[in-house]
Amino acid sequence: IWEHDHTVWKPEPVEITNRLGWLTSAEVMQDNMNRLQALVDSVQKAGYTHALLLGMGGSSLAPEVFRTTYGVKDGYLDLAVLDSTDPGAVLAYAAQLDPAKTLYIVSTKSGGTVETLSFFKSFYNQTLAAVGADKAGEHFIAITDPGSSLEQLAEQYRFRATFLNDPNIGGRYSALSFFGVVPAALLGVDLDTLLERATKMALNCDKANCPSEGDNNGGRLGAAMGQLAKEGRDKVTLITSPQIESFGDWVEQLIAESTGKEGKGILPVVGEPVGAPDVYSNDRLFVYMRVAGDGTHDAAVEALKAAGHPVVTLHLHDLYDLGGQFFLWEMATAVAGHIIQINPFDQPNVEAAKVLARQMTAAYQQDGKLPELTPLLSDNGLTVYGDVTANNAAEALKAFLAQAANGAYVTLQAYIQPTAEADAALLALRTKLRDTTQRATTSAYGPRFLHSTGQLHKGDAGHGLFIQFTADMPQDAPIPDEAGQDASTMSFGVLKMAQALGDRQALLDGSRKVIRFDLGGDVAANLAKLTEALS
Repeated sequence: IWEHDHTVWKPEPVEITNRLGWLTSAEVMQDNMNRLQALVDSVQKAGYTHALLLGMGGSSLAPEVFRTTYGVKDGYLDLAVLDSTDPGAVLAYAAQLDPAKTLYIVSTKSGGTVETLSFFKSFYNQTLAAVGADKAGEHFIAITDPGSSLEQLAEQYRFRATFLNDPNIGGRYSALSFFGVVPAALLGVDLDTLLERATKMALNCDKANCPSEGDNNGGRLGAAMGQLAKEGRDKVTLITSPQIESFGDWVEQLIAESTGKEGKGILPVVGEPVGAPDVYSNDRLFVYMRVAGDGTHDAAVEALKAAGHPVVTLHLHDLYDLGGQFFLWEMATAVAGHIIQINPFDQPNVEAAKVLARQMTAAYQQDGKLPELTPLLSDNGLTVYGDVTANNAAEALKAFLAQAANGAYVTLQAYIQPTAEADAALLALRTKLRDTTQRATTSAYGPRFLHSTGQLHKGDAGHGLFIQFTADMPQDAPIPDEAGQDASTMSFGVLKMAQALGDRQALLDGSRKVIRFDLGGDVAANLAKLTEALS
């Protein structure tokens, strides 16, 4: 791996030899500390108090970990992440933030991510109205690859700064590159310590196998993940100390998008409440990330061990050991990819949903409406779409779950506005599904998950059961056709629904099992009905 030998994974070097920049990204960032500090100084001097990151997947997940784990240092920018095309989410940030005091981080490797560019056009217009044309561009920075369309856009609209990342780093491996480190600097994260821990872990995993606090921990974890997956324990279930819980969302994308292809895959299970041993099937590998001094899950983990479940424990001295954990999991995923014989750096099935979503939006622009599906039934506020036999929503859910094959998992795909209330309702349903079926469960908001687990959903062995949720959108928000102009032929509501329809069709085209519940105007209450139906 350190010699960039593509034959570790495949006979041909395509999307391998140009995807190994993550091996040295922490060192590269250490050489850019002065430039990062200059950006922080400039926005502090300008009186900015907040930052909003506009990005998806690999551009958004590491910054979210930094904000959730380390908080905001006094005098630095309070960072939020927008990775939802739900119009309610977009409008909430538009109402919450003062453009005159906000720095917008437009972050996309390709430079062409539709969600990211839609966010940019919307918030540029808001900023333009607030501060005028002469100053609007100063409120934006770009993080992208050299030569991307975003680099050109940043020049056109006179962004404050543009950070060009190493193009040899894939999005999901970019936490320790500009994509993660620039937002971390704005938050006031101690980058010296974070990057020192990362380089220390890289030494632990390098070709000399430097025995620093262990010997090649990334290789050891990757060997366990890969070999156990081949033996049927292909659900890597993360248990974390509460203060690092958000790290799981980053790991989820890394594992899912890297390994889920060619009819194979390792399913990452994150955010699932820790249960008693008897609620799990024998398809799990548990990884316990324990911060020193925290024993929240010690007893539950010991019970899992006693019941015969394999458990790997990773010990963190403090929160800054996450710097090392980013590198450790990247190396482990690369090693696991070798063992299950896939290329962990490509994503061959991601484009399918994008193509179908574009077809849906083209139909909207031609006909003035999106394609309409015929519902299976309507039941007291719930509308069901799917290929099952049922008289009501509860029966439809049970009939759908009854199709589970050996090794199946259940995924909740929520194309609804992310809120604390929705979080709680989805977690309750997910936990009930796990406890009553012993199936591994995952849950995520759309379209966010399309840039995270979407590859695995379409590229693995096809054992997933996909429950899609949509809901009424009481508000909508226009997407400007061009930044700085008022004309709009598309809204965020239409874009989100087109993505939901496109992903559903991509799953069906791949012979996956899908059911959709439209939750109408009361998301929490209707999710609760489905949870109760499983009692």
